[in-house]
Amino acid sequence: MTGFTPDFASAAVRPSPNHGERRDGRKPDMLILHYTGMPSAEAALEWLCAEESQVSSHYFVDEEGRILQLVPENRRAWHAGQSHWKGETDLNSASIGIEIANPGHAAESPPFPDAQIEAVIRLCRDIIDRHAIPAERVLAHSDIAPMRKQDPGEIFPWDRLHAAGIGHWVEPLPVGGGRFFQEGDAGQPVEALQTMLALYGYGVRADGAYDAETAAAIRAFQRHFRPARVDGVADASTIGTLHRLLTDLTAVA
Repeated sequence: MTGFTPDFASAAVRPSPNHGERRDGRKPDMLILHYTGMPSAEAALEWLCAEESQVSSHYFVDEEGRILQLVPENRRAWHAGQSHWKGETDLNSASIGIEIANPGHAAESPPFPDAQIEAVIRLCRDIIDRHAIPAERVLAHSDIAPMRKQDPGEIFPWDRLHAAGIGHWVEPLPVGGGRFFQEGDAGQPVEALQTMLALYGYGVRADGAYDAETAAAIRAFQRHFRPARVDGVADASTIGTLHRLLTDLTAVA
């Protein structure tokens, strides 16, 4: 594919060869946000458009707010990798992916510029409106692959996106004291926590063992919804914020 008409009218086209058919005619109902995690936007864009990389996304947003479309939205871009959400594992077929140029944790998490975030907001709102994507299905790469990924990271302004009508969010409970659970703990309270995580969508087993998988899911949850402290420990703030999110979903439904 050498060229196509962009789905987002303001995007320029830079085709990537890395895409395929959405399986079983699956229509996208998820939006996954990433950071590129590479030293420069130019290097990241080249990698996403190189056949040998076998990775791509539908969109790329640079630090100045320039939006490029790499793969048509009706095609299956290769951005999610091995992932899980609410029982689904082929999330490339279920989603639209946006790569946001930022070197990420390896470079001590530099902030996302305002122009870039404003562009992400415009793009997300357009995609959400056209595909009727529910707020709770606008997710981080780390949400769907917590054992492997940590992007777009705890400094990404999910609250700012929510204020613009994008994504699910509640005000997180402040970090403080109280009972907590951590890796190595076990029992019915841990199973209840795992059940809550799974109800929200995270791929964890409700077996009562606070293992590495559970700790990774808690870190992913904290990065997205309680970014003040990301440590994989389920403290009162983390559990209370998760409960608030689930209650809010129930109220909306």
